[in-house]
Amino acid sequence: MKLACLDLEGVLVPEIWIKVAELTGINDLRLTTRDIPDYNELMTHRLRVLDKHDLKLSIIQAVIRDMGPLPGAREFLDWLRKRYQLIILSDTFYEFGMPLMRQLGSPTLFCHKLEIKDDRIANYCLRQQDQKRKAVQAFHSLNYKVIAAGDSYNDTSMLNEADAGILFQPPQNVIDEFPQFPVTNDYEELKQAFLAADERMG
Repeated sequence: MKLACLDLEGVLVPEIWIKVAELTGINDLRLTTRDIPDYNELMTHRLRVLDKHDLKLSIIQAVIRDMGPLPGAREFLDWLRKRYQLIILSDTFYEFGMPLMRQLGSPTLFCHKLEIKDDRIANYCLRQQDQKRKAVQAFHSLNYKVIAAGDSYNDTSMLNEADAGILFQPPQNVIDEFPQFPVTNDYEELKQAFLAADERMG
């Protein structure tokens, strides 16, 4: 049995924090794991910025509700689900991700959780460090084979751990640093990469 494991932001939906930055005018929120590989460093930066600008969770959630999936993402997932069990492995938070899951046909989402106080993001709670890679390790322990796709630094340990890893619309710096992964630029190419990986795995 094979599992498909996908990152969320940048693969199926826009980058949430970039959308929030665009709609609030707070450019300090534009940084993502494409820019800062250390997730704890990145989230500490974001929490400081949210506090400085008094930006409440409800405002962020309103941005997310209006955001929607990337064009073609829902159709791609429908294609994928006919062939594989599907799990989304993301470094987002359930408070952000669940409205988007409904728009994607409610796939299973493994991610982190926020600590909320009076409509403010007080802190974040990681499920565990490097949870994407460890999830793939757990699937392997259950005798699943895994094909994984992502776009950023924080996906590369998952891609390395998987039986086949694929990059989807990554920035050039990630392409340069991880030349071992095939690069896909749209959902049709991603489909073909999944089929090729599946054939290699037998």
